[in-house]
Amino acid sequence: MTQSRTHTCNELRIENVGQKVKIVGWMENVREVGQNFAFVVVRDFYGTTQVVIENEEMMRVVKGINKESTISVEGTVRERDSKNPKLPTGDIEVVPEKIEILGRCRYNELPFEINRSRDADETQRLKYRYLDLRNPAVKKNIILRCNVIAALRQAMLEHGFLEITTPILTASSPEGARDYLVPARKHPGKFYALPQAPQQFKQLLMTSGFDRYFQIAPCFRDEDARGDRSPGEFYQLDMEMAFASQDDVFAVLEDVLPPIFAKFGTYDIASAAPFKRIPYLESMEKYGSDKPDLRIDLVLQDMTALVKGSEFAPFAEGNTVKAIVVSGCDLTRKQIDKLCADVEVQAGAKPYWFRLDEKGELVGGVSKFLADRKDAVVEALGITPGCLVGVAAGKHDQALKTAGVMRKMLGVAVPGHMDKERYEFCWIVDFPMYEIGEESGELEFCHNPFSMPAGGLDILLKAERGEVDPLTITADQYDLVCNGVELSSGAVRNHDPEIMIKAFEMVRLGEEDVKKKFPAMYNAFCYGAPPHAGIAPGVDRMVMLLAGEDSIREVIPFPMNKNAQDILMGAPSEVTQKQLDELHIAVVGEVEEE
Repeated sequence: MTQSRTHTCNELRIENVGQKVKIVGWMENVREVGQNFAFVVVRDFYGTTQVVIENEEMMRVVKGINKESTISVEGTVRERDSKNPKLPTGDIEVVPEKIEILGRCRYNELPFEINRSRDADETQRLKYRYLDLRNPAVKKNIILRCNVIAALRQAMLEHGFLEITTPILTASSPEGARDYLVPARKHPGKFYALPQAPQQFKQLLMTSGFDRYFQIAPCFRDEDARGDRSPGEFYQLDMEMAFASQDDVFAVLEDVLPPIFAKFGTYDIASAAPFKRIPYLESMEKYGSDKPDLRIDLVLQDMTALVKGSEFAPFAEGNTVKAIVVSGCDLTRKQIDKLCADVEVQAGAKPYWFRLDEKGELVGGVSKFLADRKDAVVEALGITPGCLVGVAAGKHDQALKTAGVMRKMLGVAVPGHMDKERYEFCWIVDFPMYEIGEESGELEFCHNPFSMPAGGLDILLKAERGEVDPLTITADQYDLVCNGVELSSGAVRNHDPEIMIKAFEMVRLGEEDVKKKFPAMYNAFCYGAPPHAGIAPGVDRMVMLLAGEDSIREVIPFPMNKNAQDILMGAPSEVTQKQLDELHIAVVGEVEEE
């Protein structure tokens, strides 16, 4: 071993007994057991080694060192009297002849105990992230991230993809989220934008004659944080294929991802190809979500017709009523009420419930409103004694959302309905091309405006003539979902200028609007573009799943907090007036104090 040491702190074994060695690392702990006798734990990137102090001189040196100082230890390896089988180095210890301070920790008290940093307040963890990362449990996630990215890169290269980097400073583009803007010093009043995704550039590469492109791409979106989404910056495995269909994209990811999930995941079982394909509308009706967790065996059943004429207001005509039948449920009334309260908080609407007891009677919850049609309800829903039935009622979309949240919570809460220790992939396909905007009340793109409408120009012309309802047009767009987490969206791209213009005309945007908003891509397509398709699985979300973490911040080396602040570096921060003047920027109005 080079780098001013003979061995790492995870390297010494029983066969090294008697050797003169030099180790370096952080002094993790000192345990004094006598006047001149102590055990010192030295930790480096690789592991820990025990050092035994047995004389006054070494004891004096150690007592002058604060924990987490970096030190070097030169000494002799010997066999431990009391071995620790839990440690790779648990059979040996080092008796020092020389201990040198390499980097002194100048604080007697640490913000938190290193090995228990995950129990600390998140603000403290982010402020002292360099200490948090010393915790082997935290560091393990970052190492996992590195290994997963290396494996993804290798797999893509083996599939014939070229790694090509695209610009970070680009033009603002309407892609669904807020841009991060960068003022252009040489062009007063104009701004660059950080890319929300390399979408247009990768499509331009296809028109340039490149056949298969990928990169581990940084993306920037000014949006709020969630458990599975980091504010500001995130990374994705961005890929695009020329002369390709939806099936071509599916084939690549179904070959690339399962081995990586099986190798690096917390669970060693991952879906084999081909992944299940579920149309969007079916997913919503069956699971109450467009990102269903298929490890849960519960499905939604429609009971709207069953409750027709009920005096219970939520079952009123015009509402949708969905049921989730859960067999073998022994949740108490208190537990059910707590679960329903949690569903209401998350879904924004109150759920309901009832049971079929061992005597075959409907009891609890809304059972009294179903008593007059018990036999029909039991038969139609396939309810057996001991079943709990969760119920969601309301306007169609809200009922589906409530039922979807309830399905997931019941699947977790009731044993036997969730095969947790596996990775279950599926494709959600056939997304609607258009929807009615909540604010505008008019036809708008539902998801990606660059997607090819299923049926091409012909279906758009039929919609224009009133022969087809635009809301029934689907797009050649797809989402990859794993364990209830959306890993990515992708699509077969709309590469034909004529079809593109017609698709935008449906939402009241003409040819000039398309040219103005997407000039480079539109012009490139006019020079003969190949059919192409792509996708971009999120690296951060992927690693979060593999690590078994609930928060994406646990797999990012230097994450922002929920308010998009970098507490460690103090960003965002104020800048000098000189910097503002150079950029021709004036701060208008009062600046709120953080």
